Amino acid sequence: MAIPASFIQELLARVDVVEIVGRYVPLKKSGANFMGLCPFHGEKSPSFSVSPTKQFYHCFGCGKSGDAIRFLMEHAGMSFVEAVQDLAGQYGLQVPEEDMPPAERERQAQARQKHHTLTDVLEKAGEAFRKQLKGSPRAVAYLKGRGLSGEIAKRFGLGYAPEGWRTLASVFPSYDDPLLEESGLVIVHEEDSKRYDRFRDRIMFPIRNVKGECIGFGGRVLGDEKPKYLNSPETPVFSKGRELYGLFEARQALREAGYVLVTEGYMDVVALAQLGFPNAVATLGTACTTDHVQKLFRFTDAVVFSFDGDEAGRRAARKALDGALPYATDTRSVKFLFLPPEHDPDSYIREHGRDAFARYVGEAVPLSRFLVECAREGCRLDEAEGRAHMAANAKPLWTQLPDGALKRQLLAEIAQLAQLEPGELAQLWGVSAPPGMRRRASAEAPRPPRRPGRTLPPGRADRALQICFLNPGAWDALSNADHHLLCELAPPYGPLFSWLDSQVHEHGEQPWQALAAAIEGHEQAAFLRNHLAQVLPDIEHDLQELHHILRMEHDRRLAEERMELSARAATDPAAYERLKQLWAASKGTHS
Repeated sequence: MAIPASFIQELLARVDVVEIVGRYVPLKKSGANFMGLCPFHGEKSPSFSVSPTKQFYHCFGCGKSGDAIRFLMEHAGMSFVEAVQDLAGQYGLQVPEEDMPPAERERQAQARQKHHTLTDVLEKAGEAFRKQLKGSPRAVAYLKGRGLSGEIAKRFGLGYAPEGWRTLASVFPSYDDPLLEESGLVIVHEEDSKRYDRFRDRIMFPIRNVKGECIGFGGRVLGDEKPKYLNSPETPVFSKGRELYGLFEARQALREAGYVLVTEGYMDVVALAQLGFPNAVATLGTACTTDHVQKLFRFTDAVVFSFDGDEAGRRAARKALDGALPYATDTRSVKFLFLPPEHDPDSYIREHGRDAFARYVGEAVPLSRFLVECAREGCRLDEAEGRAHMAANAKPLWTQLPDGALKRQLLAEIAQLAQLEPGELAQLWGVSAPPGMRRRASAEAPRPPRRPGRTLPPGRADRALQICFLNPGAWDALSNADHHLLCELAPPYGPLFSWLDSQVHEHGEQPWQALAAAIEGHEQAAFLRNHLAQVLPDIEHDLQELHHILRMEHDRRLAEERMELSARAATDPAAYERLKQLWAASKGTHS
């Protein structure tokens, strides 16, 4: 979304930075300015100054400074567009969008209105659940039995959904209101259209976005009934693959602790807050995604994933590794904490103490070590076959890392385990070895020069580009291997697919009109616009065709690799072992 600079200036002229900052930070008048404790770092004496005349904030302790938009981005974790929209909404302004058709502008306005309406409905339900908790000795006793205080229950807005089937009928004027179903609060039976409450006889955990709006609920039974946990369904305001429980409540604690602890359930989050670790968040019944990781890195540069030490915990950690790899830059830290199988964070702290848990967190496994452990799992490194298998396992993990010192060090470490030179391993993987790691020219067999980037046969790259940019759901429907294949293509295609990948990571699915506005200024933007303008209006951009194109390309590249390896297998043991793996995999696929 492209927002005119003139509107940004108008918005900042109307906004009072003291009012905006004061909603999050207690401020006191001090001369011409206002002072308070800095929300970006821990301090005991106020060094955070907000100037009403300059409409600017500045911390003399940590150096953070900016205007109202920057404050919402830094403190609330909003993107630039989200911060502008939030401020505009508070001051009754409509955000104009350059180069966007009126129909799309109207659609987005309706979506924003729907968002506010649904969050209002959910907030009203949350208030009702909190009142019900006060009147339920059984629910209060359950929370006390779990060691939770009234203060923690209030901080997280915990409530209780009674046993009745239609309790919410007494909360809302019309139980038949479609918003109750759309918000996930009410279920409508398909056969007879009867309506009933989704959450019954459960402790209720409000799920909030980074703005503090209630966007859904998690409910836990008080006994051993199944399912133990129940979340709101996917709605226009709630997507479990992008939201994290407790992030809104933990924002300040993340900055003070210097890291975020990602757990497996919302009960873990409130229990950890009670026991002195308010910097915990939880995924919502789904594996950790790249969207989760990206959101966390808006608030902190250090993430520690906490999992049970059993096999299920290791599988969950493996999925979290996939989500974290694309964002594991040299300035960020990602670690994995595996508790003993008999413990969750709550029970471990209660048995061993807070300091022991803090030490456990400090000794968590770094991403680099966990990546290598995943690659070598089940591989005998005392055998050539095992080392080759390990290297093959490591490639899809290593390639997801952003370029930097960490990626280069891991290439060297993996190569050492495989008993290869880093340049040899890079050559085997079909990637460029960093300077200083390339094999000496005298040790290399002569090879034809490679063109920069890979290419697709004529027509395939064009069609893939059309489908991915004109079908909003296409990119998310592809695998990581497909993403890498497309992003590695030679210009102009590879850079365009790489831009689309980052755009989807940042903003989710978007129609072509929004993408066209956002890509303005990209060096390949003109090529993309001209290319897509030639597409006939009645052409369908279905995923089946895209999957077929990519499957053909994967098969073609596999055949090329086999031919190349066959030519080297007689004199290159590594090439021979890799060739054996490819043929074995091919037999397994077609058996």
